[in-house]
Amino acid sequence: MKPRRPAALGRGFNLFWAGQTVSTVGDRVTVFVVPTLMIFVLHASALQVGIVAMAQYLGIPLLGPVAGVLVDRWDKRRTMLVCDLLRLVAVAVIPLAYWQGWLSTPLLVGCVAVISGATIFFNVGYLVAVPAVVEEEHLVRAYARLEGSGSVSEVAGPSIAAGLYSALGVAALLVDAASYLVSAVCFRFMRPWGERTVVAGTVRERLTAGFRLNWADPVLRRVVIAAVTLNSGGPVFVTVLPVLAYRGLGLSVGAFGTAMSVAAVGALVGAVVAPRISQRLGTGRTLAWSLLLHCLVGLGVLAAPALPAGPVIAVTMGCYGFFMSCINVCSAPTRQSRMSAQHQGVMHAAFRTVTWGVIPLAALVGGLAVTVLTGPLGILGAARAVMAGGTLLAACSFLAAVRIQPLLDAAKAETAPQAAPVEGTGPAEGTEPALADRAS
Repeated sequence: MKPRRPAALGRGFNLFWAGQTVSTVGDRVTVFVVPTLMIFVLHASALQVGIVAMAQYLGIPLLGPVAGVLVDRWDKRRTMLVCDLLRLVAVAVIPLAYWQGWLSTPLLVGCVAVISGATIFFNVGYLVAVPAVVEEEHLVRAYARLEGSGSVSEVAGPSIAAGLYSALGVAALLVDAASYLVSAVCFRFMRPWGERTVVAGTVRERLTAGFRLNWADPVLRRVVIAAVTLNSGGPVFVTVLPVLAYRGLGLSVGAFGTAMSVAAVGALVGAVVAPRISQRLGTGRTLAWSLLLHCLVGLGVLAAPALPAGPVIAVTMGCYGFFMSCINVCSAPTRQSRMSAQHQGVMHAAFRTVTWGVIPLAALVGGLAVTVLTGPLGILGAARAVMAGGTLLAACSFLAAVRIQPLLDAAKAETAPQAAPVEGTGPAEGTEPALADRAS
């Protein structure tokens, strides 16, 4: 008997998936090239690298609260298309400024901040788009495919970025600019989706409702606390990694790019197996243990330079990426299952505002801590100490997430008798829509 092929997820999702796959590959080029450019061309300090990393997320606490409300009221497909075009321009400005002799750390901060602002609106639409074009029972598969594409970009992106930077220099960033154009074209050919949501109440009232929705639901509250804890330490690790690699361990651009590409294989494997793990252990339990293991494996960087730096970074980040993929595949479906479609936009915006709002500070603290500790410890010792501290802090996210699965099981047991409603009484759909409505 031949194995049954998974059901297709539809033309709309395929266009969305294709655009995001190309765009995420381009993103990896920018993520790799910008800190490399700062260290080798601008000779930036660890603090300056931290400031630019902070700018990458600075728009979240500034724009995040209003993004969900506005995206709910706007045409979502058009909003995401415009966001792609804005990011295209902001990325293209960087090589143009370099060729004109204007490139500086403040200019990079400005360009990265614009990209961040557009990405905030894009990501709210992204999380609304998937359940709008994919049926609920296929959401985990859809997110697994998207995460798989992201993982493929993690595998290919750093090597591509290192090769492009070696061949083209700063012009490598034009690849990312072109990828945003491809994404925008894919949105242009998608059918309209995600109707505008008209909900009574002022913008302030809707913003307040978004935060209250996340806190009133016991599952969402634990996911928020876990994500805040993770993002208080994780960005420290990621921000300092290029400083450790280039200045502490003396890796070349090509060696670091190769190590990161090898590392990303782990993220790809994680995206493939995460749905199976989730089915066996439960989404909440998979999320909790992935949070803990994602953080603890980061301590593997301490094995360098006693062991060869390139393989140490590759193996450590491979395990790091594996568990990050498991987190991403499980997080969004867990949150979406707790919220009615009417409140998805403000719920996601409030979630990102709170959980990503700590990232700018964490990135800045990481760069500042390395700068302060370099005197007594040296650049290698400072980078290792700061990365270990951030990793251990992030590992505490497990404590908030460990109770999520029992709550999901309890909610499923409560709704099970309503799975087949008597004709005429209306559908009993979703994990607990009544809870979401009461919280609003």
